[in-house]
Amino acid sequence: MKINEEVHAIKIPFQIKMETGALLDRFVYVYLIYGKEAVYLIDSGVSSSQELICGYLKKTGKNCEDLALIIHTHAHPDHIGATKSLKEVSNLAIAIHPQETSWLEDTEKQFRERPVPGFHELVEGSVKVDMALEDHDVIELEENLHIEVIHTPGHSPGSISLIIPEKKVLFTGDALPVAGEMPIYDDFNESIDTLKKLKDLENIDFVLGSWDNPKTFKEAQKSIDDSIEYLEYIDQLVSEFKKENESIDASQLCKYVLKELALPESAANPLIYRSLKSHLKHI
Repeated sequence: MKINEEVHAIKIPFQIKMETGALLDRFVYVYLIYGKEAVYLIDSGVSSSQELICGYLKKTGKNCEDLALIIHTHAHPDHIGATKSLKEVSNLAIAIHPQETSWLEDTEKQFRERPVPGFHELVEGSVKVDMALEDHDVIELEENLHIEVIHTPGHSPGSISLIIPEKKVLFTGDALPVAGEMPIYDDFNESIDTLKKLKDLENIDFVLGSWDNPKTFKEAQKSIDDSIEYLEYIDQLVSEFKKENESIDASQLCKYVLKELALPESAANPLIYRSLKSHLKHI
């Protein structure tokens, strides 16, 4: 999907096998930035994504060897899954925030600390990071083409968003939770702060997230308002549960919140509890 002449989106469908054996249909967007000298990639999707990415490049007159850099918005499986094979094919440089580096360079460490269902089917393996990206960094890709880095924690500690000011495009990774979807984030307060920060940005025409379709900035601002309302409602639910229960049972908390959100209770898993647990810090 062409966003503009330089920025293209690839929607990658995949499935997560839950502990119950049920298959959960998901998708993730990765983005290609076409420069005059090379092509640059935002995230790599899951382990099966290389074929889709390389196939798309061929359709646009390029190939995987033209990839010079991949910037990861964070290190979760559906964002780093195909990085290893892409590195082998193109020898592209790899960039990520320092707080995410250890999970990309040691994917087994990530699995131990955040055991996502079907993790090893989603991720090819570990890769070495070449470039650490901090808040306010500017990446000079080429003449008249650069990327500004914004630290946008909440979904994960080292999540970043990226702006191409020349094209008025903002990449948000998973920083914008989708109202009505499964709540997946590490820190409630940081997520709220990030949402407000992104909503207040100026000179943006398109907002390109990973788990929602590309939007105009006006559409994204409405979605951000919905996301804030959604997270604050979840916060209210966690607070109510805590008031009614002397001790917190992870499974019961997850099932209670999911039921109130009209989401399947069978989807309760450690990632959901990780999200809800972050609310308990301030209640």
